[in-house]
Amino acid sequence: MKNVGEAPQEELATGERSTRNKVARSVLDHGPSTVADLAGRLGLTQAAVRRHLDTLVAENVVEAREQRVYGARTRGRPAKVFALTDCGRDAFDQAYDTLAVDALRWIERTAGEGAAGEAAVAAFARDRMETQAEAYRTAIEAAAPEKRTEALAKALSADGYAATARNAPVGEQLCQHHCPVAHVAEQYPQLCEAETEVFSRLLGTHVQRLATIAHGDGVCTTFIPNSAPQTTTPSASASTAGRNPA
Repeated sequence: MKNVGEAPQEELATGERSTRNKVARSVLDHGPSTVADLAGRLGLTQAAVRRHLDTLVAENVVEAREQRVYGARTRGRPAKVFALTDCGRDAFDQAYDTLAVDALRWIERTAGEGAAGEAAVAAFARDRMETQAEAYRTAIEAAAPEKRTEALAKALSADGYAATARNAPVGEQLCQHHCPVAHVAEQYPQLCEAETEVFSRLLGTHVQRLATIAHGDGVCTTFIPNSAPQTTTPSASASTAGRNPA
């Protein structure tokens, strides 16, 4: 006979799994996070967060890495952050990656491979983004000028990108903490390039893609300068999309 208040072992295990899933989901929604970040968001002690992270690291769901710093570095060692691995992302909503890659490969092959095939995939990527861009355009046009990047972030979040906007030196950073097509974009960077072109056009300024999940970064990061005039064409603004600048 069980003592009053004694939870069965399976209930304890289920509770632990549920909390670990919340930790992983928080990393997905907010990007690479420190132990303190996770403890604050989830209302857990740092010791509890570390215990769950140890398990998630062992299961290859998250990995520890040095925190990436944009701009001038501050003194001291960068904080350790935890980011989702490819395996961790697979646990969410990327079940159709293989189908998408097969479809793009068929488009590329049917168009004739080489430059013609790449152009056909790029045309598909632009058409796909144009469809999504309608909702983004509506959100941006309804926002005050200083809130346009934030409005775009909210519209992207509604499409599953877990996006946020934050201030940066001489501009803003649009951060997408999740990418539903990251694995596909690894093979077809035209998807990233088309997205960057759309951001540039919607915001009316040159933007620069600093990092992408598809190429191993924890977050897709796009820099938007403060009230900068459009100095390049949208295609030029996407020249670094899908990869880290050298």
